[in-house]
Amino acid sequence: MREHDVVVVGAGLAGMRAAIAAHEAGVDVALVTKLHPVRSHSGAAQGGINAALGNETEDSTDNHTFDTVKGADYIGDQDAIEILCERAPLEVYQLEHWGAVFSRQEDSGKIAQRPFGGAGFPRTCYAADLTGLVILHTLYTVCVKYDIPTYEEWFVTDLVTDDSGNAVGVVAYDMIHGKIETIGAKAVVMATGGAGRVYRPSTNAHASTGDAMSLALRKGVPLKDMEFMQFHPTTLAANGVLVTEGARGEGGYLLNKDGDRFMSKYAPNKLELASRDVVSRAEATEIQEGRGIDGCVLLDLRHLGRDRIMERLPQIRELAIAFAGTDPIEEPIPIRPGAHYHMGGVHVDNWGAAPHMPGLFAAGECSCVSVHGANRLGGNSLLEAVVFGARAGEASAAYAQEAPAPKVPTNAADETQARIEELLSRENGPRQAEIRDELATVMQEKVGVFREDATLREAKATVDNLRQQFQGVVVDDKGKTFNTDLIHTIETGYLLDLADCMVTGAIARHESRGAHSRTDFPDRDDENWMKHTLAYLDDGEIRLDYSPVTMTKYEPQVRSY
Repeated sequence: MREHDVVVVGAGLAGMRAAIAAHEAGVDVALVTKLHPVRSHSGAAQGGINAALGNETEDSTDNHTFDTVKGADYIGDQDAIEILCERAPLEVYQLEHWGAVFSRQEDSGKIAQRPFGGAGFPRTCYAADLTGLVILHTLYTVCVKYDIPTYEEWFVTDLVTDDSGNAVGVVAYDMIHGKIETIGAKAVVMATGGAGRVYRPSTNAHASTGDAMSLALRKGVPLKDMEFMQFHPTTLAANGVLVTEGARGEGGYLLNKDGDRFMSKYAPNKLELASRDVVSRAEATEIQEGRGIDGCVLLDLRHLGRDRIMERLPQIRELAIAFAGTDPIEEPIPIRPGAHYHMGGVHVDNWGAAPHMPGLFAAGECSCVSVHGANRLGGNSLLEAVVFGARAGEASAAYAQEAPAPKVPTNAADETQARIEELLSRENGPRQAEIRDELATVMQEKVGVFREDATLREAKATVDNLRQQFQGVVVDDKGKTFNTDLIHTIETGYLLDLADCMVTGAIARHESRGAHSRTDFPDRDDENWMKHTLAYLDDGEIRLDYSPVTMTKYEPQVRSY
């Protein structure tokens, strides 16, 4: 068995930022990741990271806080949102000092900031349209400088607890050597990202299978607000590839088949820069009512001109040419809403600690603090990853410095070993790809931008059936090393857990709030539903409970843009 003070599972922005913070606090910390760190999905983030720097504007952290509370449709915890926004400038400047190359204002040389949806001021710092990749590589260089041990291509299969229910490590499959190993720790930080692969198409990487959420759920830790899945307004129709909100922040228009700039009907003040849930519903409505083009609307950047597109949106141009056969300099890009970001996740407090399991922490998209509530503002995901990644790293280090040596069960890996051997020995049954394809299809069709009771219950029945089928799933590759068939099968089990939480929560929430839009309950219901959903796994069934929303100074208002 290997052992460290703190083990961080996942090496994207949240994971590496947590590891850096823990290392700086003086503890022995290690990263465990199923991918090389710079292949993490954080690198796909394009548009930017929010911070009220006040560069040539009257912006403030209070403005940022209010915009985030409003964007969350008033179900975000306001104390956590205040922490997010107040620490934002510090983290952005820290990234800059570590070497992140942000785009600059031509006249002053200060960090450039572009407008983003739902924001009252231009506060999104960016590096052209490669912001996530730039920050990811920056944090990786810091991890290398600090010589933080990294278990690359180790796939975590179980969270280990002691007799008292404390998190004391993880079990992982070492893909390179084909072995199952236990890594003991005084504290575990989960940072494995989102679960966008529950849907198809999705902007998420194939590795975004909600691993940490399912691992925590199976150990009795509740998942919070799982019914809230954000659909990004601009994804390429062919494959769900993201087209950054920065394209609209730079001045792009949304057009229907008649050439109308239709957002004037839905958000007359903010137009294309309303919050993402508002824009996605507007697009879906245009398409459903026959004003789309082959199931899409159009994103028009032509009026920005070649120079601005090449300077600010070069990757978007490359992606549009490669995957849509469209050069945005010459013609509009066909786009539609696509599954993008999960507001729900492991229930944690403002330090990333799981109240139900001492020693367990979570940060980034796999967690739910909750700073995004029912709808995340663009530019706040990278920010959450670094702010709460740092806080989880700091808190886990403080916990580890006080905790005794972990009492890791000697048989911690036995259950994983037995489960994998059973999978590999099975000869007849369904394949994971068949189950995953059916799951993604039903979630897309019945748990999408618009929802209603009848179709949600149909989705629930399908998920239940798929979970039953999964009990007999077959892994064709019987090998031990780099068995991606085995890994994808285990990931599919994770996705089924999370889909069940999402559908069950969506059926129960009888209102429309943020990204959860019920056609049979079209209004927000603050009297009955101003609360967080908590999903537990009891004897294979999802059980729901609820917890209060923390409010400080912002009372719920009618939300309009």
